Amino acid sequence: MIPEKVQKVLSANGLSAKEFAPGSTATSVLAAQQLGVTVGQIAKSLLFIGKDGRYFMVVCPGDRRVSSSKLKAVTGVKSRMASADEALAATGFGPGGVCPFGLDGGVALFIDRSLSAYPTIFPAGGTDSSGIPMTFDQLVSITGGGVGDFLSENAEEQA
Repeated sequence: MIPEKVQKVLSANGLSAKEFAPGSTATSVLAAQQLGVTVGQIAKSLLFIGKDGRYFMVVCPGDRRVSSSKLKAVTGVKSRMASADEALAATGFGPGGVCPFGLDGGVALFIDRSLSAYPTIFPAGGTDSSGIPMTFDQLVSITGGGVGDFLSENAEEQA
């Protein structure tokens, strides 16, 4: 079931989530298989924590990795991936279901511009069994995230 805070955002923007069996969209590869799309269309939300304690989320294609040096250039601080517990505490969402909206404002959000290459992208809907079809422009408008280049030069599929 889609969390209430996510459903409110969806309803306010005329969007709806696709829901599947629990755990069926927990990785970008699984989500793409379940949705019948390319892994790159999965808008994975990765949470980082800076050495100063601030949280940063980067939304990027499911088949790519975030460049730590590019993230540091934007945030001014070295960061690491947040643990599952840290992600849950900061966003209210568990691994495989981190959603880029419905956040309380304590997380700075960045969106990689390469997602704009796809007519439809699919961020998680707050569960590890959901995907939300939307456009890049809708994602930017709904989240207010900063758009930029945050990807490593090495394209790798992540499971």
